[in-house]
Amino acid sequence: METTNIHWTALWVFLFFFVLVTVLGFMASKWMAGPSNKGAHLDEWGLGGRNFGTWITWFLVGGDFYTAYTVIAVPALVYAVGAYGFFALPYTILVYPIVFVIMPKLWRAAHKAGHVTAADVVWGRYQSRPLEFAIALTGVVATMPYIALQLIGMEVVIKALGLTGELPLLAAFVILALYTYSAGLRAPALIAFVKDIMIYIVVIVAVVVVPAKLGGYGAVFSSARDAFALKGGATGLTLKPTQFLPFASLALGSALAAFMYPHTLTGIFAAKDANTIRKNAVFLPAYTVLLGLIALLGYMAYAAGIKVQANNDVVPALFNNLFPGWFAGFAFAAIAIGALVPAAVMSIGASNLFTRNFWKPYVNPGISHEGEAKVAKIVSLVVKFGALVFILFLPTKFALDLQLLGGVWILQTFPALVFGLFVGWFGARALLCGWAVGIVGGSWMAFADGIKPVHSFIIGGETYTLYTGLIALTLNVVVAVIANLIFGKGSQPALKR
Repeated sequence: METTNIHWTALWVFLFFFVLVTVLGFMASKWMAGPSNKGAHLDEWGLGGRNFGTWITWFLVGGDFYTAYTVIAVPALVYAVGAYGFFALPYTILVYPIVFVIMPKLWRAAHKAGHVTAADVVWGRYQSRPLEFAIALTGVVATMPYIALQLIGMEVVIKALGLTGELPLLAAFVILALYTYSAGLRAPALIAFVKDIMIYIVVIVAVVVVPAKLGGYGAVFSSARDAFALKGGATGLTLKPTQFLPFASLALGSALAAFMYPHTLTGIFAAKDANTIRKNAVFLPAYTVLLGLIALLGYMAYAAGIKVQANNDVVPALFNNLFPGWFAGFAFAAIAIGALVPAAVMSIGASNLFTRNFWKPYVNPGISHEGEAKVAKIVSLVVKFGALVFILFLPTKFALDLQLLGGVWILQTFPALVFGLFVGWFGARALLCGWAVGIVGGSWMAFADGIKPVHSFIIGGETYTLYTGLIALTLNVVVAVIANLIFGKGSQPALKR
C-alpha cells in the first residue's frame, strides 16, 4: 500500500468516526436486549427481539434502504445521463403508500406465527416447501450482489482517501463481520442513528456550500446543460419523450420490489407493532428529500469541472476538490458507515433465510432456537465473505449487472408474498409456476438486452420500452392466474381460518 498520495487529515477524521461506530457495534449486543433466557434466540439476534419502536425503525429502515452505494450511484447516474437518473425520486415516493397498505398486514402475519423471513410467511400461508424454497433462494441470490455493492461504495471512498490495495477493505470487512456476529440486528440499528445524522450534515452542507462556491444553482444547471449538449444522445436536464415510459415503469417496478428484499423486510419484522410501520410510511419520505439533494451532486460536478475515469468517483472527487481535508474525511466516513449498516442488515436477512428455510426444513428439523441463532451467525459470515469475493476477484461491472438482475428476480416474489395477505384464491402450485416463468422470462430478457434494466417491444411500428422486472411480473401473474384455473382448488392447501 502506497502512502505518498494519502490525504492524511481526511484519513484521521475518517478513522475516528469509523472506530466510533465500531465501538458502538460491539456495545449494541446489550442495547435493548431481551431476557437473558432469550439471548440466544434467533428473534433476538436476527430481529432485535422484535422490539424496535418508531424512531429506531425509522433509522434502521432508512439506513438499509438508502445505502452508501445510493449516495455514490445516484449522483453518478445523474452525472452520466441527467434527468433519467432521477427515477429514484418517484420510486421512493411510490414505495411508501405500498408500505403503508401491505407491510402492517405482513407484520401481523409474521408476528402471530413467529415468522422470521418472507419464506416463513409463504410456508405458513401455503404449506408448500417448493414455494417456500423458491422464495428463500430468490432472496439469498438477489441479496449477495447487493452486499457486494455496499463494499464497492466503501472501496470508492477508501480510494479517494489515497489508500491503495485490498488491505483497508479487508480490515473494514473483518470489523463488519465481527460486530454483526456479536450483536446481530442491534448493531446496524444503533449505528444507523450516527450514520443518518452524518449523511444529513454532509448533504445539507454540500447543497449550500458547493453552489455558493460555483456561482449558485443557475451556474450549476447551466454547466450541466452545456455538458449534456456536448454528450448528445439521451442525456439532458429534462427527459426525452422516449424516456417517459421506461422512467415511469422503472419507478413503479422498483417501488414494488424495494420491500421484497430480505434486508428491508428484516427491518419491518423487527418493529414492535403494525402502527410503528404505518408511522414510518408517513415519515420515511423525508429520506426522499435527502435523495433528491444527493442526486444534485451529479450536476454540481460539471460546474466544478470534475473529470473522472469512472462515474462512481464523482462524489468523492467533488468533496476532495471543494472541501478542506477534515470535512472530506467526515463525508467519506459517513458514506463508508452508510455501507456498514445495510451490508450488516443484508447479511442478517440472508442468513435468517438460510437458517429458517434451508437448514431447518432440510438438514435439522428439530433444531433449537439457540441452534438457529448459531447457524445464522455463521452463515452471516459466509454471506459477507461471498460478497467480498465478488469485488476482489470479479470485475465491478459483474456485481452491478447481477444487482440489476437481482431487482428483476426479487420482484417475482411479490405475488407469493403479498397476494395471500388479501385474497385466498391463489394456490401454491399456481404461484410457483408464475414465479418460475417470471424468473426465466425476466432473466432471458435481461441477458438478451446486455443486462440492461429495460426491454423494448415494437408494436405497430412503435417502440415501447418498459422495466424488465415489471414485464416479468406481469408474465408471473398471468401464468399464476391461468395455472390456478387449471389446477383449481387442488392447488390450495386446507388452511385453518
